[in-house]
Formats: sequence, structure tokens, C-alpha cells
Amino acid sequence: MTLQLEPDLRTQTEDLTVHQLGGRIGARIDGVTLGADLPAEAVEQIRAALLKHKVVFFRGQQHLDDDAHIAFAEKLGPLTTAHPTVNTGSARILSLAANKGMAANSWHTDVTFVDRIPAFSVLRGVTIPAYGGNTVWANTVAAYDALPDPLKALVENLWAVHTNDYDYAATQENTEEHDKTQVFKREEFRRVKYETAHPVVRVHPETGERSLVLGHFVKHFVGFNAVESATLFNLLQTRVTRLENTIRWTWQQGDVAIWDNRATQHYAVADFDEQRREVRRITVAGDIPVSIDGRRSEVITGDASEFANIDSLIS
Repeated sequence: MTLQLEPDLRTQTEDLTVHQLGGRIGARIDGVTLGADLPAEAVEQIRAALLKHKVVFFRGQQHLDDDAHIAFAEKLGPLTTAHPTVNTGSARILSLAANKGMAANSWHTDVTFVDRIPAFSVLRGVTIPAYGGNTVWANTVAAYDALPDPLKALVENLWAVHTNDYDYAATQENTEEHDKTQVFKREEFRRVKYETAHPVVRVHPETGERSLVLGHFVKHFVGFNAVESATLFNLLQTRVTRLENTIRWTWQQGDVAIWDNRATQHYAVADFDEQRREVRRITVAGDIPVSIDGRRSEVITGDASEFANIDSLIS
């Protein structure tokens, strides 16, 4: 048995190749079959590519079911529950299904309204429409690096309050129609209120890079009124989503995307008419963001300890 396994493991790691897709973000990884039996060496190579390129893509993973999806994601770290407030029927897997609009079609970093922002998200394409439904990611490290010095001086001492208690449907072009077709009912998304103050610039716990913590969960900046906060948010958010910082993925059945949630934002494009689209997400737990001067994010409202047990990650 050992003589048969060793060549198989060696072939899996030798065949793994990383193809850079964009100058600032994105890579496709070929020659690997994701699952519970993936060798540690291959997992290390995937993690290294993920930290470097911020989001990585895999084609041809149709063999994955929910259990194998979970087993692979666990190799990247301890998992969170599916979501702090939304229940789609699984303890670990968040099903994002729609046949028109999507709640995720605005720029965001996952779950920044809690203190323990997830490390990685592992998203699997289950039902892909014939056209549309792409996802776009933006590199928030590159966005910070490209800021002019006067803006860096401002944001490095800036804090923002993030919350899930906001009217995301109001940002849609057709609110009434969107309310009938959205994946998550607003009431369920907001059933437990969370507010957390995060540094606008966090230090990445693995790479040491500095990234911007923004996205549509931002309620206001500490010390700024609503008008000032909106103006400042638009200025900074536009820097994040410059096309040079982004990569757009056209989904195929069985694709898997993994992104570093500590260094990216993403946007799911709702342009697939009334076709069905379903992707399923598993989330790897992360730590509490730390500012440049060493201060940790602070909880204002809500306890996310059931969403993610991070004691072992910050001890």
C-alpha cells in the first residue's frame, strides 16, 4: 500500500502549478484535486499562492460534495459556523442561491461587522448560469500601498464602525423587486445586531502587509459625522475598486475560489436575469484585526463567539 501511495502524493504536488492572472491580484492553480486527502505539501503551496495572489481559482472540482468541501477547507484552519445570523440549513455551509438579484452585489469584505473577521472563504460553484453571475475581487493591500502619503497619514489613525444593521436593499436599483428575490431577507440578516470598531488600516497577521478594512458594512468613521463619513468612504472605497486592483472570474460548474478575506473585497455581479445561480461558501476563522499601533478591534454590540472560536488563534 505504501508503495502505491507515495507516487500518487508526489504526483499531486509535482503537478500543481500556479498561473498568475493579474498584475495585482489573482491566480489559477492547476494540477490538483481538492479534498480530504490532499497532501500537506500541496496545502502549503496553495496557502503560499493565496497569501501572494489574494484569491486563487481551481477548475474541474466537480467531485466535491459538501463533506469533501468541508474536509478540504479544514486543512486551511478551524472553521466558523455558516454565518453569524443567516441560516441556510447547514452548520458550516452557507448556500448563496438566487434566480435574480443577490444580496452580495455590492463591494464588501465578509462579516466585518463582527470583531473576528474570517481569514479565508472557500466558495464552490454548484449551479452556474449560462451567462452572467461573475464575481470580482479587489486587492486591499495594493489599494493601501497606492495611496498618496497625505491619505496614508489620515487612514493610518482612522477607525470605522461596521454593522449588519443597515438597509442594503436601499442600494439596489429596484428595491421592491429586489426584496422579493434576494437570497437573505433583511430581517434575518439583521436579527442579531452587531457593531464593531475596526482600524481602517490593519496589519496582516501572516504577511505583515497593511490593508484597508472598508466595504459596505461601514456605518461611519469614528470622529466624523454622517456627511463627512460618506465623503471619506467614497474617496477611499474608490481607491480600493480601481480596475487595476481587481480580477473578474467567469464561473464554470465545479469551480472553486479561495480568497484571503483579510486582504480583499469582492462583488457578485447580478446580471444573470432569472437563471438559477448557487454557490456554497465555507469560512475559515480569522483573528481580531490589529492596527499599525497595536490596538485590536473593539466590540460595540454583539457577541460573535459562537460564530468563531478564536482563542487558539490569538493565544
